[in-house]
Amino acid sequence: MAKDLAKWAKEKGVKYFMVSYTDLFGGQRAKLVPTQAINDMAVDGAGFAGFATWLDLTPAHPDMMAVPDPEAAIQLPWKKEVAWVASNCVMEEKPLAQAPRNVLRRLIDEAAKEGLRVKTGVEPEFFLLTPQGDKIADPYDNAEKPCYDQQAMMRQYDCISEVCDYMLELGWEAYQNDHEDATGQYEMNWKYDDVLATADKHSFFKFMMKSIAEKHGLRCTFMPKPFKGLTGSGCHAHISVWSLDGKTNAFSDPSKELSLSDQGRNFLGGIMKHASALAAICNPTVNSYKRINAPRTSSGATWAPNTVTWTGNNRTHMVRVPGPGRFELRLPDGAANPYLMQAVILAAGLDGVRTKADPGRRYDIDMYQMGHTVKNAPKLPLNLLDALREFDKDKTLKSMMGEEFSAAFLKLKHKEWNDYCSHFSAWETQNTLDV
Repeated sequence: MAKDLAKWAKEKGVKYFMVSYTDLFGGQRAKLVPTQAINDMAVDGAGFAGFATWLDLTPAHPDMMAVPDPEAAIQLPWKKEVAWVASNCVMEEKPLAQAPRNVLRRLIDEAAKEGLRVKTGVEPEFFLLTPQGDKIADPYDNAEKPCYDQQAMMRQYDCISEVCDYMLELGWEAYQNDHEDATGQYEMNWKYDDVLATADKHSFFKFMMKSIAEKHGLRCTFMPKPFKGLTGSGCHAHISVWSLDGKTNAFSDPSKELSLSDQGRNFLGGIMKHASALAAICNPTVNSYKRINAPRTSSGATWAPNTVTWTGNNRTHMVRVPGPGRFELRLPDGAANPYLMQAVILAAGLDGVRTKADPGRRYDIDMYQMGHTVKNAPKLPLNLLDALREFDKDKTLKSMMGEEFSAAFLKLKHKEWNDYCSHFSAWETQNTLDV
């Protein structure tokens, strides 16, 4: 039985619920609902005008109802009278097929039909900036090799430790935090979970991190590449697949290469097969392609892929297998929609399992030094338009993600690309004024 939200709120001292959903562009939308009304909302949902957010709807569409998922309710550790609850979007009593959380839920059901239960962990990277967002907040964070910088970490201790304390309080099993490879950049990690729970936690983490940064007079950004010459922010995904009871790792087989089972290899094969199309979802902004196709950064490496290759424990490839029973997809960036990112991983992997896809040759070279020697592996898209075209061409992946979702996503993202192309930049003036 789903929890009674009103009863739960009374036990926890919650006065208000943020009934929240995530749109196609990753924007989190919410209504603040008093506890006295929450059980009605749990049945009928909170009403939204979907056209007013990034969904492919018109002003003439009926109300879109966000129906809270009681199992996803999280009490805000920094403001305990408020709870956040992820919701499922419904229109005229039917799930809205293009809504990201619905896309993921449907694919979870598809995986279950194959006897598979997907678990993932994410590694969100972010920058702490001044409130205006124009520069790194810590003026002393200026080392040439800033990764794991002890002093810089401690200067942001109050903000980082507060968020980590909250994750521990929530039972997420947070286990490490570090200063990342760019100045002003950090990463925080918590334990992997079922794919929907990870997506909900990822969404809440972004909300929490931004909120606590603001409290400390900072601005947190998950923008993939906020500064030229610095390492961009990825959101690596660690993927494993289990039996439905969650007890047996279906990816683990000590007798196989890298201890990756045949089924795990097929799942990886699906990721490799659909990689170029995956970029549209995992790297969903114009800015994303400043990260995955970046020249060498000031620290010496971008830590981002630009070619569709896989390897063992080697961070210069798109996919690495760092240990038995799992692999790491290094393609996604900080702008990736938490639900769509997990959904497209599921979709590509499931197709790989069903078609017994082969991931192809394993490379163990340093791709940053020797990548030019790889002649037969596809390059990742150079920009958002190329990625959208790759996604549009991939009929299998579009079908797996859902035709309604795919059409809506492509329509709105092409509009975004066209808006970008109509924007005049300083670069154009500098390079064209005297032609």
